[in-house]
Amino acid sequence: MNTSAAVRMSGIRKSFGDVEVLKGVDLEVHRGEVHALLGGNGAGKSTLMKILRGVHRPDAGSVELDGVAVDLRSPADATAGGVGMVFQEFSLVPSLTVAQNMHLGREHRTRGLLDDRRMRRDSAEVLDRMGVELDPRAVVGDLPVGYRQLVEIAKALSHQARILVLDEPTASLPYSEVERLFALVQRLAAQNIAVIYISHRMAEITRVADRMSVIRDGRRVLCDDVAAVSPERVAEAIVGREILHLAEAPTREPVPTDTPTVLSVRDLRAGSRVQAVSFDLARGEILGLAGLIGSGRTELAHCLFGVDRPDRGTMALDGRAYRPAAPGDAIAAGVMLLPESRAQQGLVLEHTIGQNMLLPSLRRLGRGPLVDDERGRALCDDLVARLQIRGATGRIPVSRLSGGNQQKVALAKWLALRDTGLSPRVLILDEPTAGVDIATKTDIMHLVRELADTGTGVVLISSELEELLAVADRVLVLRSGCVTADLARSDIPDEESLQLAIQGA
Repeated sequence: MNTSAAVRMSGIRKSFGDVEVLKGVDLEVHRGEVHALLGGNGAGKSTLMKILRGVHRPDAGSVELDGVAVDLRSPADATAGGVGMVFQEFSLVPSLTVAQNMHLGREHRTRGLLDDRRMRRDSAEVLDRMGVELDPRAVVGDLPVGYRQLVEIAKALSHQARILVLDEPTASLPYSEVERLFALVQRLAAQNIAVIYISHRMAEITRVADRMSVIRDGRRVLCDDVAAVSPERVAEAIVGREILHLAEAPTREPVPTDTPTVLSVRDLRAGSRVQAVSFDLARGEILGLAGLIGSGRTELAHCLFGVDRPDRGTMALDGRAYRPAAPGDAIAAGVMLLPESRAQQGLVLEHTIGQNMLLPSLRRLGRGPLVDDERGRALCDDLVARLQIRGATGRIPVSRLSGGNQQKVALAKWLALRDTGLSPRVLILDEPTAGVDIATKTDIMHLVRELADTGTGVVLISSELEELLAVADRVLVLRSGCVTADLARSDIPDEESLQLAIQGA
């Protein structure tokens, strides 16, 4: 690893209104280094990276790239300085090819016409440097999610990036694609590129990073070699206190076998992704759904919530036929979904926290033809405090929150509905802790347990096997749209056993 600094940020301060988000943060990343950046949701790491990317300007402090002081006034300035960033939410155009996405906004032209051949040639050179076998002519919308991630990285590198920021790069990747990403990150570091790797998954950090920095409450509280720091010390640095590990939480008592069934599904089929799925969910039971990306987990959730209509099969809710034609029908019946993509399906980002929280409850907050604003504000303030949505009131836009706090708002919508008198009979959670910090993950899982303890049937979709083993009473394994295993928690001794079941071994 080259010890010369590719990035040096010194004394960075940034406030938004009366809220001071960064309070004099220092960060130094060397050439050829993979530097992990960790912190709780709302700690300030995204703001720090947006300053490096030229999205925000610091109120105080300095930024140097390769030893030269710079004033990054825009993302274009950062790109010109060699800074590339790959966000959690992909910015690709699905209908365009790999080459067209990589050159979007800076297309090669010959005599005024698009020069596709030159763009394909340049794209192939970048992909070859990355060690990725991918046809530049492939349409992005046809690619698996793992390859879309690689296209995002290739797009950044095509701008001659010498500093690459990866924001939760494995959040949407199937297990089988993670090793490919790790190999690519190490290959890029070997090419003297500085990689800033943002992740909440400690196992990834120890696998891929050389050094780490932890930010808490707008200050850097830890900077050290990864090999020199224990996971427990990292967790305490992130949270500011010792926390209870999910696996150490008290074990739930098994749901009694005579507990009434709240949801019954028989021979459900929908397109090619849901094939003859059958299961029963008892009141107060947490049913885990495990499987690789593309196994049919999300598609099954969409059928249960009325987003998609099944081709055949039956569903029953508390013994009565249930066939929602739209999500509104599902909500009225007490079936609620926290979707996988909070930004695209779970929230209206330009609306306030309060507006998002109360969206499903507006009809229940009526006072005659009007909405009872005072009651709505009180409900939002209570949920903000109860879920510890940090540095926020119900009146700021959701887009200003960190990813984990946005997830809390998406979940709060259904808690608000419960608080207005419509308790969820079935709550479906699709990757509820993707991209959230360890403390928020623990909070969400404890909330899931509390909901189940009050009689709500929970369907928990998660790629985090530790999560499933910590809270699920039972795990269904899906592969190619079919249920291939129905496992009681007592039948799964460890994560490796569950991973083997998922892989079909």
